[in-house]
Amino acid sequence: MISVAILGHGTVGSGVAELLINHNDRISDKVHSEIEVKYILELRDFSHMSYAEKFTKDFEKIVNDEDVKIVAEVMGGINPAYEFVKRCLIAGKSVVTSNKELVASKGAELLEIALNNNVNFLFEASVGGGIPILRPMAQCLAANDINSVTGILNGTTNYILNKMIVDGMDFDTALSLAKEKGFAEKDPTADIEGHDACRKICILASLAFGKHVYPNQVKTQGITNVTLNDVSYADRFNFAIKLIAHTKKLPDGHICAEVAPTLVSRNNILSNVDGVFNAIIVNGDATGDVMFYGKGAGKFPTASAVVADIIDCAKHLYSRKYFSWQDGYDGYVVDDSGKIGYYVVAQSSDFESLVESFDKTFEENRCNIKNRTLNEIAFITDEMSVSSFNEKISNLKCDKIKIMKTLI
Repeated sequence: MISVAILGHGTVGSGVAELLINHNDRISDKVHSEIEVKYILELRDFSHMSYAEKFTKDFEKIVNDEDVKIVAEVMGGINPAYEFVKRCLIAGKSVVTSNKELVASKGAELLEIALNNNVNFLFEASVGGGIPILRPMAQCLAANDINSVTGILNGTTNYILNKMIVDGMDFDTALSLAKEKGFAEKDPTADIEGHDACRKICILASLAFGKHVYPNQVKTQGITNVTLNDVSYADRFNFAIKLIAHTKKLPDGHICAEVAPTLVSRNNILSNVDGVFNAIIVNGDATGDVMFYGKGAGKFPTASAVVADIIDCAKHLYSRKYFSWQDGYDGYVVDDSGKIGYYVVAQSSDFESLVESFDKTFEENRCNIKNRTLNEIAFITDEMSVSSFNEKISNLKCDKIKIMKTLI
């Protein structure tokens, strides 16, 4: 018998408990040993539950119980999750987690502690919820040299943008609807400001390229400044606006990583990822593009990934999975100097001067809309370097400007 403890009994934690208890026979068959939920750490009262006897408010009972071999951390946040996970690993217990903030901030350190104590630290659920992504990258794509990872990593923002695109809702109305349907948290800041997607691309970049990427190294922009005018212009240019997380390996050994609203060509498969769905494209030197698609959150999709990691730990109870990366360093993540196209909206009270400077400066552009009613020009540039773009933009006579990148 293998004893498991669950830290937290919220949305994901309750799903993990239900799967382990209700599907016990099937899960135990896969492991070839019975899996027992021995403890559930939770401060709230769940005496009405059918498994009420498993609840405890005392973490010390869990960390000091030698029978507990696997711990699932589904509390979220850094504190006290970080201290609890660290102590469990040092105590010789394998840990699985869905906590993207923890892995993005402390992953390298916790992986090293797991290595030193001959246990496993797994976190499949931290990126794609129920979408398998980390294990396929580490195992199925192991023969590849990963070139880049690009994707829609946050279902809340994708739902909001989709409502703006399809139904013509403004941002605030779409956000309110997302909250009403349970797709957005009461405090949606982490989603709409891009922090959630940032943490996920940090984890993917760390795994893909072998060195830890920290959230403060990733240039991050949310969707709060996307307007219905932007949506309309993008559609007329045959693009859709998506919150895109991207990381790429550069020839000099550095990487770039960024999260930002991006105009995605209708010819790109990511432009058709709608609603609360996520999609991640991994480009390998042998496979080319491989896409992973599905719902990136939710009680049972996320719990399914956590339980899969528990099963993996149970199968490797006395051995380690080779799943880790080294710590990163300042300067490892840099701005990409490659050539890309830009979406620009320039506004000026002197519309004629704006048009004149635009016609002179951006003679070559893919498409443009001169909106005299709003005294603005919206256009998409040809692909160019950052320095060349900045030089041209400096010549544009405008009072206000908005810039987004494009993805072909």
